[in-house]
Amino acid sequence: MARFRKSPLSPQKSESVAQKQAVKVMARMQGRNKPIKSVGTARGYTNCLKKVARYVNQQFNISLRELTPEQAKQYLDVRSEEVGQKTLDQERQAIQAMMLNVTKALDIFDRKARLPFVKSTKDEIERGRAYTSQQVAMIVSAQFEKHAIATQIAYAAGLRAHELYTLKPLENREVEYRKEREETKNTLFHARNGMRYTVVGKGGLEREVLIPVHLVEKLESRRFAEPQQVKDRGVLYRSHYNIGGGNNWSSSFSAASKRILFRSSGAHGVRHSYAQERMRELQRAGLSKKLAYKTVSHELGHLREAITAVYLR
Repeated sequence: MARFRKSPLSPQKSESVAQKQAVKVMARMQGRNKPIKSVGTARGYTNCLKKVARYVNQQFNISLRELTPEQAKQYLDVRSEEVGQKTLDQERQAIQAMMLNVTKALDIFDRKARLPFVKSTKDEIERGRAYTSQQVAMIVSAQFEKHAIATQIAYAAGLRAHELYTLKPLENREVEYRKEREETKNTLFHARNGMRYTVVGKGGLEREVLIPVHLVEKLESRRFAEPQQVKDRGVLYRSHYNIGGGNNWSSSFSAASKRILFRSSGAHGVRHSYAQERMRELQRAGLSKKLAYKTVSHELGHLREAITAVYLR
């Protein structure tokens, strides 16, 4: 049975607390002999830190000044689906300035001690368009086996490219869900059959996914005797299966799509396909549009349900 973590603050309370925390941090960085001289920069950083504070108050139950570099990376990872590169860079710079000059979570004398660059995927998500099941099958036929099964699984379970590397069996473990997901705990994977696995998504959020029965045997036939370390875009993963993932799989998918369909909407297009097909499936099964929407958002691993709307256009 999944466990649901209670949010420590209501949204209204969090907004007020976040504003105060951001203002106090900026007060430490602004003024004579302080790192922030520009009024415009101070205003921009305050707005950024307010958003960060609101997130960490709710997600980690900590104050802004308690934020660690690892938690900051998780926050930026989540935001990478929501905002463009310019905004994401400004938020990273604001957090980094706080950690260097106020909380000392980063060593100001160590040039390597900086928050890593995080690439925004917002444009990629918004450009993505759903593929039909026939089109996916055609793309699969044009890929090598390890990438072909990755495409089938990503399409069947709505996975991101890097999540393919994190796939592993549930094996009677409990996955901790956010409190707001409680409404969908009984509709998760409704009207589908298969075996449950877990993946690690944006912000380090682990979630359950369902692999259809016809793909389970294929997947398990490619399980490593021992998990293998895989590096993708500078991040290390412990992969349990010899299947494609990350940038290598995305490139294979796009190349195959161009060869077969003479165009490519990118590998993210299969998540659009999953979202749209699941919405129709759940509503045919009797769920209200609102509950179907929440369920699809949960299955896709979106921390903010509003992002799901982009996938359903």
